[in-house]
Amino acid sequence: MATALSPFVSPIRLLSVTSEMFPFVKTGGLGDVAGSLPMALARYGVNVTTLLPGYRPVMAAMEDRRAVAHLPDLLGHAATLWAARAGDVDLLVLDAPTLFDRPGNPYMCPDGQDWPDNGVRFAALSRMAANIAQGQLACYRPDLVHAHDWQAGLTAAYLHYDRMAAGDDAAAIPRIPVVQTIHNLAFQGRFPASGMAEFGLPPEAFSVEGCECYGAISFLKAGLYFADRITTVSPTYAHEIQTPEGGMGLDGLLRQRRDRLEGILNGISTDIWNPASDPAVHFPYMPGDTLGRAPNKRALQAEFGLAADPDAFVIGIVSRLTEQKGIDLLPQVTGNLLAGNTQIIVVGEGDREIERSLVALQQRFAGRFACRIGYSERLGHRVPSAVDALLIPSRFEPCGLTQLSALRYGAVPVASRVGGLADTIVDANPAAMAHGVATGFLFSPVDASTLVTAVSRARMLYRRNRRAWRQLQVNGAACDVSWNEHAVHYVMLFADVLGLDPYAAATSNVICLPSGQQPRRMQREARRRRIARRPPRLSWPLAAPH
Repeated sequence: MATALSPFVSPIRLLSVTSEMFPFVKTGGLGDVAGSLPMALARYGVNVTTLLPGYRPVMAAMEDRRAVAHLPDLLGHAATLWAARAGDVDLLVLDAPTLFDRPGNPYMCPDGQDWPDNGVRFAALSRMAANIAQGQLACYRPDLVHAHDWQAGLTAAYLHYDRMAAGDDAAAIPRIPVVQTIHNLAFQGRFPASGMAEFGLPPEAFSVEGCECYGAISFLKAGLYFADRITTVSPTYAHEIQTPEGGMGLDGLLRQRRDRLEGILNGISTDIWNPASDPAVHFPYMPGDTLGRAPNKRALQAEFGLAADPDAFVIGIVSRLTEQKGIDLLPQVTGNLLAGNTQIIVVGEGDREIERSLVALQQRFAGRFACRIGYSERLGHRVPSAVDALLIPSRFEPCGLTQLSALRYGAVPVASRVGGLADTIVDANPAAMAHGVATGFLFSPVDASTLVTAVSRARMLYRRNRRAWRQLQVNGAACDVSWNEHAVHYVMLFADVLGLDPYAAATSNVICLPSGQQPRRMQREARRRRIARRPPRLSWPLAAPH
């Protein structure tokens, strides 16, 4: 049995609004998703154009570009909107030098503090997105907008208040739906109420039924309130953020809008994440080839100054170095983790105090513990190609891409049982092992004791039953971590929002989905064909932040 899902005869024109996109600029999973999802959607007839800020690397990548709009006063800043084709992606780039022509990290000064004008920087990005959605470009008008995280959160708010301001002329403004995606609810884009005028928001927007959030302006809260649909990046995280513990002060609003909220797992590009062709991998091997990984282990031990021991149990960590990721636990547990001929490699950057603690651990446990402070895309690929296990002790994890690359490359994940980690890893408990479906080790709650216990479980299996360990690796490599299935969820969502029938017969290129892989939404007999862009009225106040 198969269900035919046809590419749309008239392609959907989707405007993706994001603050980062691989390979141009990336600080985390958002960049990877914004870079890989458009290609996955294209096969279903969704044509994605991505609106990006004109950071230095983005401007440098646009070799062939043309100006499509000149804006002498975009929230007080002169800007040019460029159109370009870079590789396989269509770009619109907001070139506002006073806002984006800066070195290094897109959000932070060289001293590690946020840029003080981040509010107007990303308000300008959302304002430009709203202008494009309303048809203010002669060359392009989207059918819907996909806004990513707080940096694009004001897009839906601008569209709403523009229509309110138009009054009797509102019918002349196109009603373009917005899908707001939460990649990490911890980052909400909160700024002082004094910024209302600078952001070009009307006074009435500073309301609980608007952009106000606990006495401040929250870009993400505005997006969640005004968007037609809300998605987040895993089903479990969609449930967690509706609780006081996981909602970061927005759980009340998310419960209010739960009928518009859906969790869709992220995927990764299996062309980029392919150990057989990855240029960062010293000794290429096919996914599932457990013996082919051995030379990479030796090479990584040498690269990090660890003892050249093929029998050592090597644990890798590739992460932002923050409390969210649980890396602050390492000083408490490293002595226990290094028991039984174990080595640890850490790669990442983040909290300065955590960075200093890792350097101290490297000095204390020389030859067994090594760290590389700083972002490295190459090491982000090389480490999972070589280590035996990848440790992911996150306190919360919306989806996580690290475990997906670990599964693909044969590094067994040892992870906390939260968010997307719980959705993508099958714990090696006796039942899962007996049925041959286990792919890693999960633990909860996230504390020093449970972390050490989980690593001990993994090390014990590695030492006592290498055949069972290799089966975990093979199972992980067999997982479909690509966008294949997850992109279909997005296609169904976009069709629903636009009132389109994804089952309508296409003239060619019918794509068949194997039975059992259809989203649950496909099986509903009745579906809404149109969704009004009427914001909800809150029936109870938001939970206080904690």
